Amino acid sequence: MKEHRQELVRLSRVAVDRSPTHLLFAVLVSAWVLAWVVSQPFGAPGPLDVVRLALGWADVPADWLDAVGAWCAGRTGWLAVAGGLLWAMTTARQQLSGLLGWLAVMFAAESVGYGAVHRALLTLAVFLVVLGLLSIPGRRAFVVDRIAIIPKDVARAAATAVALSAVVPLIAPGLVITGLLKPYVTKPPRSRSEPKEGPGTSSFDHALPSPRPAPAEVSPATSRPSAG
Repeated sequence: MKEHRQELVRLSRVAVDRSPTHLLFAVLVSAWVLAWVVSQPFGAPGPLDVVRLALGWADVPADWLDAVGAWCAGRTGWLAVAGGLLWAMTTARQQLSGLLGWLAVMFAAESVGYGAVHRALLTLAVFLVVLGLLSIPGRRAFVVDRIAIIPKDVARAAATAVALSAVVPLIAPGLVITGLLKPYVTKPPRSRSEPKEGPGTSSFDHALPSPRPAPAEVSPATSRPSAG
């Protein structure tokens, strides 16, 4: 249990371990998604309606959003499936696909409403189930010089993809809360034996082992015994 809690904390840190430009993009997507999800009980506005309200509050012209909404109506429902597949591609080193997946879901919602989230989740679940079934024959595989699909690694990659995709709406409020509490929180000392992980590394991100080095060739001159 402690290891799972530590892994969740580490993944939360990985979710904000981005370049400044990438982090700004993540915050904008997070704020947009969170505002849309929270507003569903209050009239179920579309994603573009949330943008229209924000631009109206800032006194910025938003007439162009009507044209975008009219074009999306009835055309973008398939993007929910693309969003689920983009979520499945998310790893600690490739978090952009998680953001793009949410953007695809948001534009799909202009055609099918909040059901776009359900379609994306269903696509993600079906993909992971199919991949899990395909990995069953490889449960005893010993990876040396070939690629294999192993159930344990599939489960780890799936957990990483789900966690990093699900945390996207929480990035913006998480940064705000962290900034408010940081001056008042005392951190415990780090143990010297605690390993330091570099950014983007994860126990859930597995890599294929490097091939075994070829045996060194022994020249005839060195293999021949010397004369007494």
